[in-house]
Amino acid sequence: MKNKYLKLSNKIFMGLVIALVLGFGLGHNALAKSSVPDSFAELAAKQGHVAVNISTTKTVKTIRRFFQFPGREFKDFFGDDFFRHFFGGEPEERLKQRSLGSGVVVSKDGYILTNNHVVADAEEILVTLYNKEKHEAEIIGRDPKTDIALIKIKVENSIPSARLGDSDKLKVGDWVVAIGNPFGLGSTVTAGIVSAKGRVIGAGPYDNFIQTDASINPGNSGGPLFNLDGEVVGINTAIFTRSGGNIGIGFAIPINTAKSVMSQLKEKGRVVRGWLGVAIQRITPEIKEKFGLKTTQGALIGEVNRDSPAEKGGLKMGDVIVSFDGKKVKEMKELPSMVAETPVGKKVEIIVIRKGKEKRLTLKIGELKEETRIAATTTPEIEESFGLSVQELTPELAESLSLKGEKGVVVSGVRKGSPASEAGLQRGDLIQEIEHEPIGNMDDYKRIMGEAASKKQILMVIRHRGHTRYVVLKREKK
Repeated sequence: MKNKYLKLSNKIFMGLVIALVLGFGLGHNALAKSSVPDSFAELAAKQGHVAVNISTTKTVKTIRRFFQFPGREFKDFFGDDFFRHFFGGEPEERLKQRSLGSGVVVSKDGYILTNNHVVADAEEILVTLYNKEKHEAEIIGRDPKTDIALIKIKVENSIPSARLGDSDKLKVGDWVVAIGNPFGLGSTVTAGIVSAKGRVIGAGPYDNFIQTDASINPGNSGGPLFNLDGEVVGINTAIFTRSGGNIGIGFAIPINTAKSVMSQLKEKGRVVRGWLGVAIQRITPEIKEKFGLKTTQGALIGEVNRDSPAEKGGLKMGDVIVSFDGKKVKEMKELPSMVAETPVGKKVEIIVIRKGKEKRLTLKIGELKEETRIAATTTPEIEESFGLSVQELTPELAESLSLKGEKGVVVSGVRKGSPASEAGLQRGDLIQEIEHEPIGNMDDYKRIMGEAASKKQILMVIRHRGHTRYVVLKREKK
């Protein structure tokens, strides 16, 4: 009897195991089927017609040479003036330069989004539609800071246009499809996944790229990046490559950024951006420690511009912005875009950490104007432990460095590989504060540096090319 029950229970157990295995297999297959498309053919057929090819022409100057010099030494011997006077100079020649790119139709009446670098300085822009129709286009507006341009073609009848999605909903690992005109080959479809979001690649002040491994090559610039619902979620812009071809690292501008820029270009022909009037920096672990902060999240204010919305609203140097207009500022790089996208004149609430306490401020956003920056130069004096030498800020030096009315000491030398070098200090920087104490002259500098002699790290406020920032210098180990 016992054996009978044992055999029965074994059969039941095995049945359960088989059922579980089969169930898992079916579930796994269903999951795989739902998340991995069998084909992108339907998407390509439906959305391929909104991607366009763009060819541009511009005139470039070049030197026409009647003969080749055997070497630079030959020209150096006679000098440039000899050729200028004897031959009447080297005549210029104007050549037509052609380049190719892509775009995406965003309205039925012929508005097309593309990259600024595709159409910048173009004298002629020719758009080829999905049906091979060619149309001349005009530039409605360009925005070099985000690399977005809006162009328009004249059409008699409405043409197919794209559905614009929400790039904020994209997740790392989502499938995406790129359509464009790589190497001038015409409409080409590639697929991949979102490899990363929020990439900063040094393209501009508002870098926030989608990274994808969908093949993007020269000529794809300005073309659409689609999600599986057939919505445009990005504008393909750049690739990382050592060979000139695709190696699986491509970048696209999020469509939410493009939409914001596009609406302004369509309305005004230019982009008006919000302005706060602060210089900000990343919070390093060293700065976190020196300021007694709990995390490295937020944006540290290194400078508040005079008569700016920030100054009028009560923001101060040393404040850490942790929230802007109801949005958390997790990383310093997020704040410039938040401010830029805020309408001019809007009142916003900003939460800051000031001397360890949370403070709420309300201020009105101003309009960003183009700024000019001036470079600097110098000469020598000493500070061994940090690889740094400084000198007095004389009236002549202040004049040459555009530092009139400023106080502090000037960095005259930075030793390669030293703590000062690692902190990013350069010749011509002005040291204005050390350990929260103002520096008026060399006496202040020597006294405060002497008082901080036992410290392993020293906090400084540096003015560099018209802007101030905090730096932490770690004492050199002996």
